Amino acid sequence: MHGTVCFRYSVCSQLSSLFLLGFNRTVTLDSRLLTYFPLNGVSNFVDMASSVSAQAQANPAPVAALQRGIVKMVLSGCAIIVRGQPRGGPPPERQINLSNIRTGVLARRAPQSQPDQKDTPDEPYAFQAREFLRKMLIGKEVCFTVEVKTALGREYGMVYLGRDTTGENIAESLVNEGLATVRREGIRGNNPDQARLCDLEDQAKASKKGMWTEGGGTNTVRDLKYIIENPRNFVDSMHQKPVNAVIEHVRDGSVVRALLLPDYYLVTVMLSGVKCPTFKREADGTESPEPFAAEAKFFTESRLLQRDVQIILESCPNQVILGTVLHPNGNITELLLKEGFARCVDWSMAVYTQGAEKLRAGEKSAKERKVRIWKDYVAPTANMDQKDRQFVAKVMQVVNADAVVVKLNSGEYKTIHLSSIRPPRIEGEEKNKDKDKRFRPIYDIPYMFEAREFMRKKIIGKKVNVTVDYIRAATSSSETSTIPAFAERTCATVTIGGINIAEALISKGFATVIRYRQDDDQRSSHYDELLAAEARAIKNGKGLHSKKEVPIHRVADISGETQKAKQFLPFLQRAGRSEAVVEYVFSGSRLKLYMPKETCLITFLLAGIECPRGSRNMPGGMQVAEPFSDEAMAFTKELVLQREVEVEVESMDKAGNFIGWLHIEGVNLSVALVENALSKVHFTAERSSYYKTLVSGEEASRLRKDKIWANYEEKKVEEVVHVTEEKERTANYRAVYVTEITDTMHFYTQDVETGTQLENLMETMRAEIAAQPPVEGSYAARRGDYCIANFSADGEWYRARVEKVQSPAKVHVFYIDYGNREIVPSTRLAVIPPAFSTRTLAAQATEYTFAYIQVPQDEDARADVVDSLVRDIQNTQCLLNVEHSGVTCPHVTLQFADSKDDVGLSLVKEGMVMVDVRKEKHLQKMVTEYLNGQESAKTARLNIWRYGDFRDDDADEFGYKLKK
Repeated sequence: MHGTVCFRYSVCSQLSSLFLLGFNRTVTLDSRLLTYFPLNGVSNFVDMASSVSAQAQANPAPVAALQRGIVKMVLSGCAIIVRGQPRGGPPPERQINLSNIRTGVLARRAPQSQPDQKDTPDEPYAFQAREFLRKMLIGKEVCFTVEVKTALGREYGMVYLGRDTTGENIAESLVNEGLATVRREGIRGNNPDQARLCDLEDQAKASKKGMWTEGGGTNTVRDLKYIIENPRNFVDSMHQKPVNAVIEHVRDGSVVRALLLPDYYLVTVMLSGVKCPTFKREADGTESPEPFAAEAKFFTESRLLQRDVQIILESCPNQVILGTVLHPNGNITELLLKEGFARCVDWSMAVYTQGAEKLRAGEKSAKERKVRIWKDYVAPTANMDQKDRQFVAKVMQVVNADAVVVKLNSGEYKTIHLSSIRPPRIEGEEKNKDKDKRFRPIYDIPYMFEAREFMRKKIIGKKVNVTVDYIRAATSSSETSTIPAFAERTCATVTIGGINIAEALISKGFATVIRYRQDDDQRSSHYDELLAAEARAIKNGKGLHSKKEVPIHRVADISGETQKAKQFLPFLQRAGRSEAVVEYVFSGSRLKLYMPKETCLITFLLAGIECPRGSRNMPGGMQVAEPFSDEAMAFTKELVLQREVEVEVESMDKAGNFIGWLHIEGVNLSVALVENALSKVHFTAERSSYYKTLVSGEEASRLRKDKIWANYEEKKVEEVVHVTEEKERTANYRAVYVTEITDTMHFYTQDVETGTQLENLMETMRAEIAAQPPVEGSYAARRGDYCIANFSADGEWYRARVEKVQSPAKVHVFYIDYGNREIVPSTRLAVIPPAFSTRTLAAQATEYTFAYIQVPQDEDARADVVDSLVRDIQNTQCLLNVEHSGVTCPHVTLQFADSKDDVGLSLVKEGMVMVDVRKEKHLQKMVTEYLNGQESAKTARLNIWRYGDFRDDDADEFGYKLKK
């Protein structure tokens, strides 16, 4: 065979069911399929005649071997289509007509081109015969023999259910049920098969089965409805409930013709949310399939054609019925996507009732596996490392309403645009309406200010999760192009606490969703959620979709306006602390503030400090930046940019700039700059109440020789130091609470006096953390940093200091208020809120060791002493007195709070430790008391003295260093 072989369905009784569907089309099969995919070894298909004679002349076909196939379709009660097994593509198929029997003709619709003709109804029991075979054979394997082949190529034969002739004879079953009559005119007397058919027909007549029942079977004729007058109302009347149906035809992978039961509506249904490759009709009437169109059609046919299914009719836009076909073995829509036979369609996904996320997941799976239509697919972020695709960052600035500037863990700043959203905008005519007025987008574009404020309050200064969706390439403008020039954009989905910021913005009506071409994959990974949020905003009339008048923001900018500033100055001075939002940072000490109550913008200079100046244009040329000016500006930006602050206005300069103090969460920005060695104290601060704090901060920075003080040389002053020896030991016991005892017999205590402050701080801190939990894994631990850590024993958060970073999974921390240590993963650490830093309350755990006693070097002996101390004093209140200083910590004596007994002396008397003899005169009384206790322990041979005075031996069993 060469070229292609065409099967044209004509109007005949056996093919009438195709006209029932309203289709009269040519199906073209490539002859190569016949070679590569033969039907059980039969490689030659039916040779159809090119011309049709007026009457078919039957020619006996040669006796053929038994052939097999799978029933694809039942055309009528006496005609079926069988296909082979698919091998790499759609298999060949052929029509087999049942010999020696006749069934009723199915209804058919009159051709649309001939309006004078009428639709032909079912003959009695025609549909029942078709249904009998459909339920028995569809998708089943049958075997058949071809007995007669007409000049037109039509084949007649016997069909058996199963792989051999021992299976059920289909023709006999039909006759036995009274659904077919026997063609007795062609019966030969010596043919046992034909004789059996006649016997079965006689038995059916006697039993009055099927068409042999009384009444003629008029009740078996269907009332087929080919046209639905109002499809939208029809779909709405179904209320999206599953309707029983039979799939009568598959046009392509995503469009089917269905017979709705029990009312016999014939409807064409397009699968909601997807589109398969189609067959394009050319000008000459032929059809050319898109890539994988034939495979997609076969995929749907092999699973749904003439199967009993349920259909959910979901919508009817533009007279097109959208729906979902449900089969007991699965949802064909999701299967098509998963196997790469279809792509998601945005315009119809919104009505998909089974959950659009399932469709996206199926398409994503096919893209990742690069199957079929996605074989050449390249993901928008395929060339990016995982750490660049998904990361945690701190939001430093909100740019208009669709972009943010974030700070990465590396310290690098990066601009992130929210994927697939368009911020509020204004048309050109409105923008240029008042040419004399300076256009300020944030205030002049409707809802731009609301959008920016929504994002600012939601995420500024907080850790967010960033998932990069795509990189939008840079565009360049030209004289002929209307597209503006844009730099390369990183577009991502930004979430905080599980909330998608773009979705929240759209749901408030502060932004809209960008519409894309169907083949444009550069979009948000949560695009469907964005569309759904926009639909809700439109329905509820929110923001941009509201019918109300747009909000107007009349904000006066008095920066540099000396006269206006003079008018505002007395009011701001009397107001004390006023609320403000930092709009812009010019330098470390120069900012632009928005005053919400006064609805004005002002320039604000920090009082009391002298900050390094940055580079700027001067009449004589560019002024070079002073050292650390950029660092000072970066520090101020990170601390206050776009944050809500409080300001105290004291005065103004001659340029109309206000001067005063700025506070954020209890931190004075002027003090913070001085303490971080990024500014010096100015002499004008002397009259301020903050002067002492500024001076002490500057002194500490100068001693550290940090940043601007790196090259500072302090003048040497010769001082005469008089060494005076104390005459008497000072006994000034204070109440403490012992919180931790180390293996080296050092211990940590808290002052009882400040215990209430610590309890209040911990309670407030944990309440704030519970209200705004930190993002897991967002904290990058560095040695020496103060942080908060989640203690493994009770799951509570405590203040801590990082002592060592062994790896992200092993970070050594010290709990600064309790003295204990722990190794934790970095995921259980977070940034300490500024309101609970050591500036608010100093670390409460103080390290001490016992005076007058020696710590055993032997591990077992030392462990016994530590165990005894843990039992006696840990987590109890004691009295502490500092006896003398030490190399690492003060040496003290402890007394039990109730009995006032000395804890260290008790250890000596029990023979658990030896006395450390001190030489200072004012301590001799205590040393003598301890030595007397040691002698009593030796006499009683307690513990280390149980073998006598071991100090006279050559070996020191307990590892004590003997003093001579």
